Amino acid sequence: MSADASTTRQSVAGRGGIRREVVAALAITTTIGYGVLYYAFSALLEPMRAELHISTTTATGALTTSALTAAVLSIPVGRWLDRYGGHALMTAGSILAAVSVLLWSRTDSAAQLYAVFVAIGLASAMVLYPPAFAVIVATTAPEKRTTALLSITLVAGFASSIFIPLTGQLIHAYGWRHTLVILACIIAVATIPLHAFALRHTRPAAAPSETSRPRQPAGRVLRDPGFWLLATAFVLHTGALAVIGVHLVTYLTRLGHKPTVAATLAGLLGLLSVTGRITVTILRRRLPMTAISAVIITLQGTALALLPAAGHSTLGAAACLTVFGLGFGVASIAKPAIILDRYGDHGYATIAGILGTPTSIAGATAPLAAAALATVFGYTPLILTAAGGCLLSGAALVVTHRLLHPAPMTMTG
Repeated sequence: MSADASTTRQSVAGRGGIRREVVAALAITTTIGYGVLYYAFSALLEPMRAELHISTTTATGALTTSALTAAVLSIPVGRWLDRYGGHALMTAGSILAAVSVLLWSRTDSAAQLYAVFVAIGLASAMVLYPPAFAVIVATTAPEKRTTALLSITLVAGFASSIFIPLTGQLIHAYGWRHTLVILACIIAVATIPLHAFALRHTRPAAAPSETSRPRQPAGRVLRDPGFWLLATAFVLHTGALAVIGVHLVTYLTRLGHKPTVAATLAGLLGLLSVTGRITVTILRRRLPMTAISAVIITLQGTALALLPAAGHSTLGAAACLTVFGLGFGVASIAKPAIILDRYGDHGYATIAGILGTPTSIAGATAPLAAAALATVFGYTPLILTAAGGCLLSGAALVVTHRLLHPAPMTMTG
C-alpha cells in the first residue's frame, strides 16, 4: 500500500461514521446559543428599553452591532477552525457568552449596551452554526455529514420556540435584569462543560503540505465565478428572510388581520422551517443541493409575490406562508452542503467564513433598510422587493448549478 493511500485511510478513519456525543453536544449548545444570544432579545427589548430610557431603534441597533461583529469575524474564525478545530474556540466562546450576558444585566446606558453587544457578537462567531458545522466536517465521514448537520439544525430550530416564551415568563417573574443573570447561568452550566469535554479530539485531519497544495482556500474560491453567484444568491436570500422575519407581523396587520392572528401566522415560519430541513435532506439523497435550493427559494419568492393579493384572508395568508416557511431554514443545510460539493472539505471553515461575511451583513442590515423603504413607499413594495430577492437568488443558484465545479480538495493527512 502506498504512503498516500495509507494516510488517506488514516484520515478517513479519524472521521469515520458520526461522533454521536459531538452531535448531541452541538445540538444542545447551538440551541442555547441562538436562544440566549439572539432570540431572547425580542422579549427583553421593551422592558430594557424603558428602563434605559432609549428608543426602540437605538436598542435594536445593539443587536445589529452584534450581528455585524460576528460577520467581520467570520473569516478569521474560519481560519482558526481549519487549523486548530473547535474545541478551544467554542469553549472560550461559551465563557465569553456567559460573561457577556451577565454584563448585559448590569448595563445602565446605550454606550454600555453597545459595548456588551460587541462582545456578544464575538461570542456568537465562536459558538453558533459556523463553528459547529466546521467541527462536524472535521469529525464526520462525508456520507454521514448531512445526517449530522440535520440533527443539529432540527434541534436548534426550536430555539425561538423555547427561549422567547421562557424569557418572557422569567421577565414576568423576576424582571429583565435577573432574567439575564439566569440566562447567563444556563449558558455557563450547559455549554461550557459540553464544549470543554465533548469536543476534545475534534481537531481537523492534517491538511495537505504546502508543496502539495496548489491553491489556498481563499484563492481558489475567489477565482471561481460560481462562488460569486453563490454569494449573490445567499446575500439576497438572507436579506429577504431577515426582512420578512422582522416586518411580517406588521404587514399582516396592515392586511387586516388581528395582531394575535398575525402573530400565529408568523409563527408558522419557525415550525415549517424544521419541516423544510427534513424535506431538503430527503431530496438530497437523489438531487444536487444547489438544484434543490434553487427550486425551494424560487417557490418562496413566488409565495411572497402572491401574499399581497392572497393574504387578506386567513386561508390565503396561511397558504402563502406555508410555502414560504418550508424554505425558511433551507440555507442552514444548503450552504455547508454546497460548499462541500463544490470545493471539498479542505479549508471548509475558511470558505464558509468568506461566504458568511456578506450574508451575515445582509441579514443584519436588511431590516433597517426595509424599515426606511416601508416608511417611504409602504409595506406592499417592501414585500414584493423581498419576493424579487428570493426569485433572483433562485436564478443565481440555477446558473451556479450549471457551471463547472472546480476540482475539490479534501483533507488527506
